[in-house]
Amino acid sequence: MTPSKPLAGLKVIELGSLIAGPFASRICAEFGAEVIKVESPDGGDPLRKWRKLYEGTSLWWFVQARNKRCITLNLKHEDGREVLKKLLAEADILIENFRPGVLEKLGLGWDVLHALNPKLVMVRLSGFGQSGPLKDQPGFGAVGESMGGLRYITGFEDRPPVRTGISIGDSIAALWGVIGALMALRQREVNGGAGQVVDVALYEAVFAMMESMIPEFDVFGFIRERSGNIMPGITPSSIHTCADGKHIQIGANGDAIFQRFMRAIDREDLASDPSLADNAGRDTRRDELYGVIDRWAGSLPLTEVEAVLVRAEVPASRIYSAEDMLGDPQFLAREMFLSAKLPDGKPFRMPGIVPKLSETPGSVEWTGPQLGEHNAQVLGELGYSAERIAELQARGAI
Repeated sequence: MTPSKPLAGLKVIELGSLIAGPFASRICAEFGAEVIKVESPDGGDPLRKWRKLYEGTSLWWFVQARNKRCITLNLKHEDGREVLKKLLAEADILIENFRPGVLEKLGLGWDVLHALNPKLVMVRLSGFGQSGPLKDQPGFGAVGESMGGLRYITGFEDRPPVRTGISIGDSIAALWGVIGALMALRQREVNGGAGQVVDVALYEAVFAMMESMIPEFDVFGFIRERSGNIMPGITPSSIHTCADGKHIQIGANGDAIFQRFMRAIDREDLASDPSLADNAGRDTRRDELYGVIDRWAGSLPLTEVEAVLVRAEVPASRIYSAEDMLGDPQFLAREMFLSAKLPDGKPFRMPGIVPKLSETPGSVEWTGPQLGEHNAQVLGELGYSAERIAELQARGAI
């Protein structure tokens, strides 16, 4: 008998668009929750048209909306809002990432929804949260990364701040949203509590990851600055360029690891130097050590550098591209690529499931649906007849 997924039996309604809200509900869907994504009839989620398109639809969409049922509702139409209320009356979680106040203007604020369904958990993802002087301002992930401290410390010290290559602020906020939802569900189901609001601000989601930045400034007046590829205070740990122009990250900052590494590259003098026996000593000679490693790595092709590091048990990794990942034995052994098909039957691979659960793993049952694909199915389950559904469509409610 196939075990149930861990979130089986939960109903999640998603009112989100683009990244933060949809990523949060995607995680729920992968682990068994019934997720119904509500989109505007006028084009739906803009993510459907973001980045690389295949026959008019984003490849990202097929991943971000997997396992979700998609319906269209015009929330500016009274009948559309009535359908949503029926969905929420029997839902466990609502995930939304509108600007604060949008749902309230539609008559769908927390007071209304909590009265409608006292057990409902409402996950609200926004740029600045549901309170404070900036709450009404629009805020994307890039803004959250900037205000939350990530952009300030990313890049090289002699150049302006840079972004990471993905919308990391949105994704971090989504993870906090799921964590908050699960906490609220435990409070409801184990401790006898009612539903509650999970309020996640993008800038706070990023800020929560900033390690010791605040106490270092508060106690010592120290401001952490951009430092490129190295980690000041933790040496050696950096990216190095090999003779063939390929790059590798080497993390040899553990005391015993450093000694193994130096011996592996025939630098016994450094391995046995008492002044380099601990991290503090190595960091004072940071430039010297990075020069040694740069020269060594630059004298060999990547594969030979990797072989030396593997034999010496030094933590390291080449800088992977998508092409590198798709052929890598570790990725393949961990089933990090799932085979799927695009609407015309063309096969493609998409990212696998994270995390790995030993007894009740997540899975992908279908890829992102067409706009309004499940209108008739979902509304039928709510008791709407085919005639009534046709009427709602004719009136512009769905």
